[in-house]
Amino acid sequence: SFLDRPLVGSGLNRGINYLARESLFRFPGVGALLRSWSAVPVDRDGGGAAGLKAILARLLAGGGIILFPEGTRTRDGKLQPARSGIGLIVIKSQAPVVPVRTFGTFEAWGRNQKLPHPKKVAVKYGEPMRFEKLRAEAKDCSKARLKEIYQQIADEIMAAIAKLEPKAD
Repeated sequence: SFLDRPLVGSGLNRGINYLARESLFRFPGVGALLRSWSAVPVDRDGGGAAGLKAILARLLAGGGIILFPEGTRTRDGKLQPARSGIGLIVIKSQAPVVPVRTFGTFEAWGRNQKLPHPKKVAVKYGEPMRFEKLRAEAKDCSKARLKEIYQQIADEIMAAIAKLEPKAD
């Protein structure tokens, strides 16, 4: 939902970077807000090499980035399949991955709602994932296997997210 990025980031004790559609930076107020949040501009219509370089530069410098493996907001509130691009970033960055899941945000401010609704929301953070074996394999495997590794990592991250449950009241 529209709430996921700030909600996930608000529970962290470190600086974090966000991704935002490049076209949003053109609007004066929105662009200034995104820059103040250390957002990384990403071209979602192709030509994403600059965005990938910016993401990797921040991760390799020890920064953190909130990435959503699904690539977009859900249309129905359910988890969607992960896209392989997250696997590429994991392999190239060497950064650990902390799975995170939000609860109630779709109902509070889903994709088709113009304004937020007062609803209970929650965030659950999982244990870090490191992917050392797949990173080692990726160093000298075929291109076909490398694509499989990217998707395997994406799928493992989504499985870890799916296993996260909200805290019992």
